[in-house]
Amino acid sequence: MPEPTPSVHTGAGEPVLLIHPFMLSHEVWSDVVPTLARDHEVVAATLPGHWGGPRLPWREVGLDAFVDGVEALLDDLGWETCHVAGNSIGGWVALELARRGRARSVTAIAPAGGWRRFSVTQQLVGLKFLALAPLALLGRLLGDLARRPRWLVRLGLRVVSVDPDRVPQHQRDAFVRAATHCSAFLPYLWSDLRRGGLLDLTEVDAPVRLVICEDDWLLPPARHVAPFTDQLPDVDVVRLRGVGHVPMYDDPGRIAELIAEQVREAAIRAGGDRDQRAG
Repeated sequence: MPEPTPSVHTGAGEPVLLIHPFMLSHEVWSDVVPTLARDHEVVAATLPGHWGGPRLPWREVGLDAFVDGVEALLDDLGWETCHVAGNSIGGWVALELARRGRARSVTAIAPAGGWRRFSVTQQLVGLKFLALAPLALLGRLLGDLARRPRWLVRLGLRVVSVDPDRVPQHQRDAFVRAATHCSAFLPYLWSDLRRGGLLDLTEVDAPVRLVICEDDWLLPPARHVAPFTDQLPDVDVVRLRGVGHVPMYDDPGRIAELIAEQVREAAIRAGGDRDQRAG
């Protein structure tokens, strides 16, 4: 099995940070990065406790530790702020970074965290992930052989993609490796059960684009969107059809376009605000 890389850093321009979903790695962005890097400085990073990311002791695993790890990366990069795009738990991390004042803009793609502690919604999400545990364990036991049974890979990808057969082979391989080598898997589920979901989003003062994946099985929009639109009344909502929970697998070009638009509009707005203050 090849050694994972912890991040990708390429391009020049407005700084853009990409954060992946739970159990996966920065490689979910591999078909998005080249497009964004034409006009932006792009970093796609892997969260602590994930395949290729910084090690994280089990007792420290949790959302706050993920955010702290990303903040440490920003400090290492010398980025006081940047534009942040995140998918699933990456979207949740992106919003938490905005609460901490580190985001110039946020593109939250099917973000996680829209639940209260011990709520039915939280329990349902936890049960869905627990149902994936046998697949993850089987894949871990099989090692690199786990990439060969087509039915096994399709079954896993069906959770996050509308059409697993369209997912390129390099993404399929990275998906299996990451999903079967996420040391944070079980400790994070326990941590989330104790912590609960989102904190006060009214503290987010960066512009937010919420990307809703209409065919998302893992976090169905009907149950998971309202907490974000209720707390972020000025949020820019974009609905995508024909994509699953990880839309970079189904339509990477459209995702790159949506992130680039959000960055451009936020940069223009920030420039206008500076002009007004100068005047």
